[in-house]
Amino acid sequence: MELFEHVKYTGTMVNYYFVCKRKLWLFAHNLNFESESDMVKIGKLISQTSYEREDKEIDIDQTIVIDWIDFENKIIHEVKKSNKLEEAHIWQVKYYIYYLETRKAVGFKGMINYPKLHKREIIELKDEDREKLRKVLEDIKAIVSSEKAPEKVRIPTCKSCSYFEFCWV
Repeated sequence: MELFEHVKYTGTMVNYYFVCKRKLWLFAHNLNFESESDMVKIGKLISQTSYEREDKEIDIDQTIVIDWIDFENKIIHEVKKSNKLEEAHIWQVKYYIYYLETRKAVGFKGMINYPKLHKREIIELKDEDREKLRKVLEDIKAIVSSEKAPEKVRIPTCKSCSYFEFCWV
């Protein structure tokens, strides 16, 4: 598929697309402050300490990293700290399903696990999702190919964003 020829679309990029286009651009240009973010560290800790019996962080083509896969039931799992950015989480998992379908010719469902909330959500990819993802990936390509970062837009998630000081201080 030609969409994958020039840009490696990661799940994080798809997630950031739905959260903040500027964050997406900064991340894609290797301005990565996440290693310093307490919120990201807490999220990684929750992911590492939940579901300890599972093989974690399955890297596929150095492009997507799935938290774990239940091969028996054909379900990919993503662990998230909270459901505050649920739309972004859903589209990240839909992208993983889409990637596996288009690049590996295998079909899966997805599940988002929120261990602190004791909540799970099943994710399925529909035809209209595939079409939307193609448009999202084209938009991501345009955003990351731009020489300039998108303008700052103050949104509620800015306060907890690892790029907050870069954008607003």
